[in-house]
Amino acid sequence: MTVQIKPAPIRRAVTVKASQERAFRIFTSDIGRWWPSTHHIGAAPYKANVLEPRQGGRWYEIGEDGSEADWGHVLAWEPPSRLLLAWQLDAQHRFDPTLVTEVEVLFTPQDDGRTRVELEHRLLERYGEDAQKVADSVGSPNGWGRVLELFADAANA
Repeated sequence: MTVQIKPAPIRRAVTVKASQERAFRIFTSDIGRWWPSTHHIGAAPYKANVLEPRQGGRWYEIGEDGSEADWGHVLAWEPPSRLLLAWQLDAQHRFDPTLVTEVEVLFTPQDDGRTRVELEHRLLERYGEDAQKVADSVGSPNGWGRVLELFADAANA
């Protein structure tokens, strides 16, 4: 008998010293500038991460040799308040077009001019037997926590 593992969604948040519009732009258009180079899947050394600015757009990385490695695609593009991405990396961090988990990022303006950025990575149960392993990885301090820390550094600069 196989037990279905359903880990809780991974949730992380930061508040940055940037307007809602600027925070959204830095997270999306400038993602290649702040995304951690250690978090890449391509065979070539990492150069940049790209989000195409539209629903249905690609999410991919570019290697130093110009090669591209798909990560997923944009499910919802609602500037400056919401971004919904399809994360299509398997438990070994390889692109799998048949696997879709979701990464939702909300940008909420605060009264003091800052913006709260909340990230949720959900549907991790779609990893089956690897669900808890993936949840532990993306939920670790080196996972989404590190990604948001680097984003906050860029947004606060």
